[in-house]
Amino acid sequence: MRVQKISLLAVAVAAGLSLTACGSSDNNSGGGDSSSPSGAASDTSGTQGSGGSTGSTGSTGSTGSGATGSTGQNGGQSSGAHGPTGSGRASGAGCTTAHLSFSTSGGMGEGELIVNMKNTGSANCTLHGFPGVDLKSKDGTVSASRSKLTAPTVTLQPGAETRFTLHYPPNNSGGSGETFTQLVVTPPNETHSTTLSAGINVPVTDGSGPGITVDPVGTGK
Repeated sequence: MRVQKISLLAVAVAAGLSLTACGSSDNNSGGGDSSSPSGAASDTSGTQGSGGSTGSTGSTGSTGSGATGSTGQNGGQSSGAHGPTGSGRASGAGCTTAHLSFSTSGGMGEGELIVNMKNTGSANCTLHGFPGVDLKSKDGTVSASRSKLTAPTVTLQPGAETRFTLHYPPNNSGGSGETFTQLVVTPPNETHSTTLSAGINVPVTDGSGPGITVDPVGTGK
């Protein structure tokens, strides 16, 4: 009986040891699994580190955004700066042929023709200098020479007029002379011209007599 009890006790102890060994194996296996979350935590720490970098990047983005805002403000200032420039240009730009209407009238004396120019635009414009004037007849074209007068600067408000005077030798020779039926007028500093009807009769000369001259815009009555 004693021997049997000892045998049973030995079996029980062996079983207990076996169970303890299994439990240890399970715990070790579970410990291996818990090392994975630790690794993941490390990764999370790394991710947080990345997140920190991302936070820095976010700050940089914010700075970029601020810079963009500044640029936008500068752009606005530029825009504002362009505003006055635009309005200054509109109020003082050179008068263009497209925004001028033309008419003619008799001058103060014989041998003078007044050419009137009216600002038909919606803003002020300026004229400074001599116009180009070509006189056309059936026989050809003659260009008017510039007089010796000094050219003023003329600012025309919308609807306002200015003028220039064309001087030519009247035909008192008794002959038929030469008749110019058209004037091709180009405003100062312009490349586009307009054609006006005319009836200017000058004597036929050998070139030794007075020629045809034009005054600058804004001179004379």
